[in-house]
Amino acid sequence: MEQKEMVVVVDFGGQYNQLIARRVRENNVYCEVYPYNKALEKIKELQPKGIIFTGGPASVYEDNAPKMEAEVFELGIPVLGMCYGMQFMAHTLGGHVTSAETREFGKTPTHVDVSSPLFKGLSEEEIVWMSHVDYVAKVPEGFKIVAHTKDCPVAAMQNEERRLYAMQYHAEVLHTEHGKEMLHNFLYEVCGCTGQWTMANYAKTAIDEIRNTVGDGKVLLALSGGVDSSVAAALISKAVGDQLTCIFVDHGLMRKNEGDEVEAAFKDSGMHFIRVDAEERFLTKLAGLEDPEAKRKAIGEEFIRVFEDEGRKIGSVDYLAQGTIYPDVIESGTGEAEVIKSHHNVGGLPAVVDFKGLIEPLRNLFKDEVRQLGAELGLADYLVWRQPFPGPGLAIRVMGEVTKDKLDVLRDADYIFRDEIAKAGLDRSINQYFAVLTSTRTVGVMGDFRTYDYTLALRGVTTTDFMTADWARIPYDVLDTISRRIVNEVNHINRIVYDITSKPPATIEWE
Repeated sequence: MEQKEMVVVVDFGGQYNQLIARRVRENNVYCEVYPYNKALEKIKELQPKGIIFTGGPASVYEDNAPKMEAEVFELGIPVLGMCYGMQFMAHTLGGHVTSAETREFGKTPTHVDVSSPLFKGLSEEEIVWMSHVDYVAKVPEGFKIVAHTKDCPVAAMQNEERRLYAMQYHAEVLHTEHGKEMLHNFLYEVCGCTGQWTMANYAKTAIDEIRNTVGDGKVLLALSGGVDSSVAAALISKAVGDQLTCIFVDHGLMRKNEGDEVEAAFKDSGMHFIRVDAEERFLTKLAGLEDPEAKRKAIGEEFIRVFEDEGRKIGSVDYLAQGTIYPDVIESGTGEAEVIKSHHNVGGLPAVVDFKGLIEPLRNLFKDEVRQLGAELGLADYLVWRQPFPGPGLAIRVMGEVTKDKLDVLRDADYIFRDEIAKAGLDRSINQYFAVLTSTRTVGVMGDFRTYDYTLALRGVTTTDFMTADWARIPYDVLDTISRRIVNEVNHINRIVYDITSKPPATIEWE
């Protein structure tokens, strides 16, 4: 994707590399992340407006510490080092880095020099998020200390003439109270960015590129109905119209009304839309299976078979499209060779489908940016903000053997849960929420009658990256309404529990 102005984030193994990239893009500046051992080549090629070094767990004075060529400081491109990135800058340019006698972790009061471009418009006392063992004991020649704490003599430094800046703390996390403003200052005051990165511009450029690539060829997309594949379908359809064929494999494991909603959104969109009713095929494959991994494997294999069957009917296609997004690229491309991620519902590229190229129009976007693009394209709101949904669908939210009866019970209960969360105005603040039909049956009483029915578990989490998550504090009155509605409206459920386990130690899904 051609960009007129961009920033390169150099990854030194920091846990916040993606978050730095997101913060840059929130400032309407495009950026890409590259590992330290490949970054210099890309920087020379791309000629970015600025460079940001991430943090990392290593010590710069160790022999095996991640380092890049010192030439990066001689290119005339502004550089901002954060945490390890600052220590690497200091160490490489003749400063001294050593282990601190007093370590700093957490929110830390910091005195800053407001005459520095980094701190323009801020107060002399700022709260920043420290997380470091080493520190810069001596700054390189030509550098000025522009921030310090009680225990850290160099919390930030700069060489204004060479446009080299560094912070010992993490400006990208929300715990640094004005970190966004500090990054904005670097991007706009130091790098001279103007904020050209918008979804409208991205959509226009992407559509033009798809048209140029495809020409009069045919494109095939495996459409799951998730936000990534839905936005990819909408974007490609805008570009090539009926040259796109979308295959939506309805495995019978969707949430209530979801298959119909996906079909309604795409069947009259100008593309060729194929909905494959494969419920019986998948339920047959799942019969008798109780182990979660066995269920996942059976579903993945059957997806491939169904997709192949439909591919044979279509014949030869020129391009296969996927909803790969930027986190996938970062995670899969850190080695010597870049790995192409297969569609999560397919599990591999079907060999019987003849294609000559791969189209991944979302590969430069984060999940929140994909949602923005979907809104820009006019995609239905319920698709743009669709809850994350696993490829195996409700099969891994039914504990034990999966049957149609169990799926129907879960669908009805899950619908009520999601309905009440939306009514309470919590559907955007809880990042994922769903119901699980457990295999546990308990004694209950309804009216004057004894019951022996299923226990339903409710799960809600808040998270930014889905790598870690905290359980959502749903108000008691909302939970009460949900519980009463499910018990009254859904058969075979007589007990409801709420999962209050964070990730880790639990995972978000139960299976």
